[in-house]
Amino acid sequence: MHRVSGVRDRTGVVTGGIMTLLAVLSLVGAAALFIALALFLFSIVKVLEDIGGTAVQHYGNRASLLSKIRMGLRAIEVQTGAIAPAVTQLNGGLSAVRDGLGAIDANLGKLITAVSRQGAP
Repeated sequence: MHRVSGVRDRTGVVTGGIMTLLAVLSLVGAAALFIALALFLFSIVKVLEDIGGTAVQHYGNRASLLSKIRMGLRAIEVQTGAIAPAVTQLNGGLSAVRDGLGAIDANLGKLITAVSRQGAP
């Protein structure tokens, strides 16, 4: 360090103090971030509760109307879950009916042609 005149040696005390200060500032910043996040989440929940309203359940308990809607949608999802396998089976049956009707159509065409030949003098 003798060749560079404007540079001084760093001491461990000064560097340690700056590192401690930076660590404390980082913790304060992280805490401020989490507090702001919590405040915004609480304000969002309040707005959603205002939108959803509250309903009185049994024994005076309160429940959000949005939670009731969610439970109703879940019930619909569970009740309609059996439709998919039934529709697949129904499609197979309807395909067989379609093939059978195609065969009947072909046979009726041949029958009409045969009857037309018999009736013609």
